[in-house]
Amino acid sequence: MSIQLVEHPLIRHYLGRARDLRTSCTEFADLIERIASLMVPTVTANLETEAYEVETPLEQMRAYRLARPLMLVPILRAGLGMVDGFSRLLPTAAVAHLGLYRNEETLEPVVYYKKLPASLARHELIVLDPMLATGGTACAAISYLKERQAARLRFVCVLAAPEGVEQLSRCHPDVPIIGAAMDRELNSQGYILPGLGDAGDRIFGTMFSSDEG
Repeated sequence: MSIQLVEHPLIRHYLGRARDLRTSCTEFADLIERIASLMVPTVTANLETEAYEVETPLEQMRAYRLARPLMLVPILRAGLGMVDGFSRLLPTAAVAHLGLYRNEETLEPVVYYKKLPASLARHELIVLDPMLATGGTACAAISYLKERQAARLRFVCVLAAPEGVEQLSRCHPDVPIIGAAMDRELNSQGYILPGLGDAGDRIFGTMFSSDEG
């Protein structure tokens, strides 16, 4: 079981505010975006570069650029909350979309939406999901991407549970996991403790009580 945690005082500060149940949906979404932005340097620190020649105003020199195109893959819908934070520093990265739900009878993740290139062999993929809880969705998403020739992937979350990290590490030991914090455990409903609730509901403002339909 392995996860790289991004240590930064501002991440700790923003995450504390995001955990607070009194934080509004608008502020929560902004906090997740800020945390994601602060994670970008660590997530991209070992990307491969290649040399090329550039003409400065004074002379020619050797410069460096990314060797492969980048692609962000948010897992719908909560992963969308991290996209802007990454895109701010990676404006040329393509953004694909992948949606999964869990079949209530088989308990297996099912892909319900996809917008991806036919082949992902050339890309560096950054898979985004604020929560790594059981790990089932993350494992299924990465398996789906590998079926489309994805060979260079990394999974990025805000919060992780030990159970999710163990499951994802077992399913895909070649995929680095980067997170902002590791929490204690999952409860019987599969929520991370102490956690921050349902990230998708809090980002998009869909926390409805039972009498609201």
